[in-house]
Amino acid sequence: MRAFGAFQRSSLLLRRRRANNELYALVPSGSFCTDNGFETTSNGSSRVNIFDRHLKRKQRDRAAWLTRPNDSFVDAVAENLLDRLEDCRKTFPTALCLGGSLEAVRRLLRGRGGIEKLIMMDTSYDMLKSCKDAQQDAHNHNIETFFVVGDEEFLPLKESSLDLAVSCLGLHWTNDLPGAMIQCKLALKPDGLFLGAILGGETLKELRVACTVAQMEREGGISPRVSPLAQVRDAGNLLTRAGFTLPSVDVDQYTVKYNSSLELIEHLRAMGETNALLQRNKILNRETALATAAIYDSMFAAEDGSIPATFQVIYMTGWREHYSQPKPKRRGSATVSFKDIHKHFGSENQSAQPS
Repeated sequence: MRAFGAFQRSSLLLRRRRANNELYALVPSGSFCTDNGFETTSNGSSRVNIFDRHLKRKQRDRAAWLTRPNDSFVDAVAENLLDRLEDCRKTFPTALCLGGSLEAVRRLLRGRGGIEKLIMMDTSYDMLKSCKDAQQDAHNHNIETFFVVGDEEFLPLKESSLDLAVSCLGLHWTNDLPGAMIQCKLALKPDGLFLGAILGGETLKELRVACTVAQMEREGGISPRVSPLAQVRDAGNLLTRAGFTLPSVDVDQYTVKYNSSLELIEHLRAMGETNALLQRNKILNRETALATAAIYDSMFAAEDGSIPATFQVIYMTGWREHYSQPKPKRRGSATVSFKDIHKHFGSENQSAQPS
């Protein structure tokens, strides 16, 4: 079994102050994470790196300057995720927003969840600065906000320090997704809530087909251009493996229409969702790129000339264990069989039918 130890790490904390005119101050912060420290080595280890996290940070730096104001797709995902807070009777005084669509989550909170202290965390300093400078909803002015430069794979937070952890379109870029979710669970207090949204395996299926056909035609082989993503059946296993109770998973599929395939690529760059695979081909031939665009148009273009792109979003909900939560009965403790229930209610339904 993988052992989790506590390692002290340093991070930068951008803290909001109310006492004086200085809104934010940059101060050093001691922090803790739960990771075994293993990396992929030549002699073999339990950690496998799929994504280039350094490149992903650069991509998010770029996305901070390209982000579209009020992106309809990002806002729809964030709104759907935060809507789950309205189904909870309890409040969450201390909350963490973890990477992904930071600005949309902060803007769309609108007082939901009873949040008093909000920690915004991302690997990109530019993304945090963009989120800080963005115009906020009036309901969020009373929330004490912290901005932390940190990595989802090494959470700089103490155990049992949060009431709520939210990750909107960010965790699918981690090399160790189960480990990141375990750290989220450990950072939650008992009866704390985890809300996550990740892109699913059906995302950009049109682009995958177009890239594959174009590369086979122009280069005689294929190389990964779209990163691997989790399947729906894996999401429930991830929550269970991380130790969350009352796990819940549901899926939404969005179809976004663009004027051209180039506009799709620009949107992916603005979201920080471009390729970050370690084993990627770093050079894209001009002929292959033009062929990909032409194949995309010919195979998937709509009658009005628009280019559709599919985004599958997997929503995950889980709680840290607490004695007050409902628990299933012991296996074999049932006193009534389903056969008896069916006979009872089946006879009632038959008698209620008109002759």
